[in-house]
Amino acid sequence: MTSIELTTPIETHSIKQQLDDYAQQQKDAFCTGGHVTELVLERSQFMDKMLLSLWQHYGFDNHPDLALIAVGGYGRAELHPLSDIDILFLSQTPLDDAISKQLSEFVTLLWDLRLDVGHSVRTLAECKKIADEDLTVATNLLESRLLCGHNDTYEQLVDHFESNTFWPSADFYAAKVNEQLTRHARYNDTAYNLEPDIKSTPGGLRDIHTLSWIARRHFGATSLREMSKYGFLTDAEFRELAECQDFLWRVRFALHLELRRYDNRLTFGHQSSVAELLQYQGEGNQGVERMMKDFYRTLQRVVELNKMLLQLFQQAILEDKQPKTSQILDDDFEIKGNVIEARKPALFQARPDTILDMFLHIASHSEVDGIAAPTLRQLRTARRRLNRFLIDIPEARDKFMALVRHPNALLRAFPLMHRHGVLAAYLPQWSQIVGQMQFDLFHVYTVDEHTMRLLKNLQKFSLEESRERHPVCCEVYPRLIKKDLLILAGIFHDIGKGRGGDHSEIGEEESYHFCIQHGLTRPEAKLVAWLVRHHLLMSVTAQRRDIYDQEVIAGFAEEVGDEEHLDYLICLTVADICATNKELWNSWKRTLIAELYYSTQKTLRRGLENPPDVRDRIKHNQQLASALLRKQDIAPRDIETLWQRFNSDYFLRHTHKQIAWHSQHLIEHDDLNKPLVLVSRKATRGGTEVFIHTRDKQSLFANVAAELDKKNLSIHDAQIMTSKDGFIMDTFMVLDPNGKAIPANRHDRIVEALTKTITTGSSTPKRHRPSRKLQHFDVETVVTFLPVKRTQRKTLMELVALDMPGLLAVIGKVFEQLNLNLHAAKITTIGERAEDFFTLTTSDGDTLNDSEQEELANLLRKEIEALGEQ
Repeated sequence: MTSIELTTPIETHSIKQQLDDYAQQQKDAFCTGGHVTELVLERSQFMDKMLLSLWQHYGFDNHPDLALIAVGGYGRAELHPLSDIDILFLSQTPLDDAISKQLSEFVTLLWDLRLDVGHSVRTLAECKKIADEDLTVATNLLESRLLCGHNDTYEQLVDHFESNTFWPSADFYAAKVNEQLTRHARYNDTAYNLEPDIKSTPGGLRDIHTLSWIARRHFGATSLREMSKYGFLTDAEFRELAECQDFLWRVRFALHLELRRYDNRLTFGHQSSVAELLQYQGEGNQGVERMMKDFYRTLQRVVELNKMLLQLFQQAILEDKQPKTSQILDDDFEIKGNVIEARKPALFQARPDTILDMFLHIASHSEVDGIAAPTLRQLRTARRRLNRFLIDIPEARDKFMALVRHPNALLRAFPLMHRHGVLAAYLPQWSQIVGQMQFDLFHVYTVDEHTMRLLKNLQKFSLEESRERHPVCCEVYPRLIKKDLLILAGIFHDIGKGRGGDHSEIGEEESYHFCIQHGLTRPEAKLVAWLVRHHLLMSVTAQRRDIYDQEVIAGFAEEVGDEEHLDYLICLTVADICATNKELWNSWKRTLIAELYYSTQKTLRRGLENPPDVRDRIKHNQQLASALLRKQDIAPRDIETLWQRFNSDYFLRHTHKQIAWHSQHLIEHDDLNKPLVLVSRKATRGGTEVFIHTRDKQSLFANVAAELDKKNLSIHDAQIMTSKDGFIMDTFMVLDPNGKAIPANRHDRIVEALTKTITTGSSTPKRHRPSRKLQHFDVETVVTFLPVKRTQRKTLMELVALDMPGLLAVIGKVFEQLNLNLHAAKITTIGERAEDFFTLTTSDGDTLNDSEQEELANLLRKEIEALGEQ
């Protein structure tokens, strides 16, 4: 191993070149199969020699009591390419100004060399005091080592932190466990985030460090191997933990080779290059998928070992001599304290189906919050030695269905079954989705973690505190007679992902077979399979179709068939949306889903053969709106005069309250040559309604879309209408960045800005910073024209494209360029994808023919591609 050669005077450029050469040597060694453990140690040793040379160059070795100490990861002799180099300058007495100035020059030189150095200068007394008070400093000192300088100074520090008064073991243990719980909470208590942090995520390197720190403080163990000597790790567990650390180190080392600045997040933008460095291969995303599956499974192994060892440490460190209360459950299990324990040493190997008995007990006893360490160790051994899946054992199938039907299993048993690999040991298809990536910005979890969160959401629908957030589901879920069917649909809804083909169709077939295999009737199996096959139907219909069009409702009702299917489907849909991304569910989506549910329910109760009379609905809305207007002392003649300007479609697509609100302001609006802009004071369908009345103008939709974008508002729905006398009456449903209605204090500014935009006929597009995440996604622009009935005389177009700033403005300008009339728009953003739905006609009010559709599609693709290149 090379070391830094210094010249006198020191030439910074020369040292930088030597550091760059060494970094390249390490990269070459890593890429040609060099062992990461050796590379990490060698880098630390390389830095040791450089710091020693600089120490001697500055003459610090002549100081009577000054010591240079490595702390933190550097103290453990673990340096990755971009790791911080944490050092402590320690003296027994305060330093004079001359030495302090030299130390400052020393550190400045390290910074000039582009090294990430964290340093502190303290006396022995200062260091002891702050270490006694600060857990982070105490931890850094526990893994410190002397680099050079006065040995006695360092030994006095060691004597202090090895004393019984320095962070007693019990206090240190409790503080570190609490620190870990807080850290895990920042990652939603899951290892399965799609852009994980290698160091800090649950199961990451910090969880291994936590074990090492506690073992070092209590036992003086300085390595994983030494931990095994105290009986807390079996040889097999030591090898497993070392293997996990080695894998995480390799991923981190590869990531640091790809980055310019220190970071431990394995983002979408770097996953591909890291996978390539680690020799993962395959077409498309296959290499990344394989690496990430290995990564997530490694995290889960660390989580399990961490939990088991912390429990053993707790027993040893806290020295709880009081016998724990024991509650015998049956011949096989008992509860000790708050954990469940097997009463026989090889129970799971002798009778694997008893694994499920344990989780049935956990579901039935709320006082149990974990599995005893010896039992967890036994479970890990049995799991590895299984020569078949548990589903192939008839007794296990009965017990699994008992769990599915248990009222507490979703919140208590299933999460533990997933965490400890029991679901993967039971169901072969589940083992395939463990750690399965989802390459989009819509999902934030892997497939298995997303499914577990869906199951938890189903259980929440039975809780009264969920009623405000999920009013319809909290009404529907308790009355479902066979909740187990819904749970099975939840388990299988995404189980076909990652295997090619339509995951809904794969899941449909496999769920049906599973249900028959587990003794369900054919009608029950068909219901589960139907839910899996159509689990996206309600979400797609609500968010991407015009649910105020009776033909859309009739088509959806025909697909659903009956109220039983509708009730199951809405619960599955809402649980699925909420499990995808915690930011996704908002009042707008809640309102859309609810309106679709109740409209479909009415249609099913009336009968598909008895569609509602449109004229009755128009008349009903007019009567209710007229009553509201008369209460405001508005004359019936004024109402009638105004409404004569409106087409019948207006009264169909707006509620009576909207009609009354628009009408009152239009009647009071004294100059038709001036635009009227209204912003609803109260939330409408979960969002804020913006109503615009003006003479028809070019680029109106494009300019309004651009102006709302400048105000950081997103359009989720638009009704574009023209009165009989040529006035535009557009309604936009908008939300703020948090998915909520616009605060009242912003209304006047929005009205003023939109009025100016409409009057001038232009809006300057907002400049956006390029999204870091969007840069790594490539969404093909797809334009699809949907079939319509001949009588409808409108063209329905669906556009899928990469969501980009200014997209709606570009689309609006294309419509204007081709002289098309826009009647309605449904705007949906799913992660990085814009999935928008438009209702169009030609300038003559007719449908677009084939050549006009082709021209529109080609121009949209061209303009959207140009937007992406800006």
